[in-house]
Amino acid sequence: MFATKVGKKNDYAYFCTVYLTEHEENHMENLKVLTASVCQLARETGAFLKAERKNFRREVVQQKHDHDYVSYVDRESELRLVGALKQLLPEAGFITEEGTATLHEEPYCWVIDPLDGTTNFIHDNAPYCVSIALRSRTELLLGVVYDPCRDECFYAWQGGGAWLDGERLQVSSVDRLEDAFLVTELPYNADLYAATGLHLVKQLYGRAAGLRMTGSAALAICYVAAGRFDGWLEAYIGRWDYSAAALMVREAGGKVTDFLGQEDCLDTHHIIATNGLLHNALQELVAQCLPPL
Repeated sequence: MFATKVGKKNDYAYFCTVYLTEHEENHMENLKVLTASVCQLARETGAFLKAERKNFRREVVQQKHDHDYVSYVDRESELRLVGALKQLLPEAGFITEEGTATLHEEPYCWVIDPLDGTTNFIHDNAPYCVSIALRSRTELLLGVVYDPCRDECFYAWQGGGAWLDGERLQVSSVDRLEDAFLVTELPYNADLYAATGLHLVKQLYGRAAGLRMTGSAALAICYVAAGRFDGWLEAYIGRWDYSAAALMVREAGGKVTDFLGQEDCLDTHHIIATNGLLHNALQELVAQCLPPL
């Protein structure tokens, strides 16, 4: 799919200048080139995750909050990504899960989850992934999610479609909840989300064709883009969890909003991602028992 890639480090500054100054007709091609380089970085980081998993010990895990964990693997992965992305686009700031870099007044921003699915990773359970998005102050520009467990790289850039290793992605055409394969995750904030989560399970269990929990928001949303799932929703998640994959769903013909139906949802914590045909039905269900927003 990618015929051109950013090469030597000297090319990075040149690319950034071109990217920020060229006319609109070159915008999509520039994003395509940048996306290719980010895919390579995601694959390299994913290889590091897979290698570290072989000798990983649960004793090195730290707890950030109740049932929310972090390890040296998360932090080292993030440091590697931040260093490489700074070279790739110096004009961009960062929103990162582990807080190793910051956002100030930069016009562009990398949104990074170096290890989405940490609990899965700790227990040697798939899936887990690397998620990287680039956004401006108002819109998503590119997204890359790499799954080292299945060696699958999902990617999209604004106006360029969504892809999985060279194959164009398209959301499913399922239009009835009774035929839908859905994901409803249960976030760490049990005190705030338990009533909503139980309501969704009660309404969908036995009605939908299938109901799953994956442990990786980024990959589950990518699966919506690929037509593997028909819809997904969760609250109390970070921007790094959904930003890259949200662009993929939109570029694959689906729909992404917050729980209130707002499509301007770059900075929220509650997200619904669907094939579009099921969106109203899922939004109506969650509206019956909204968590504190």
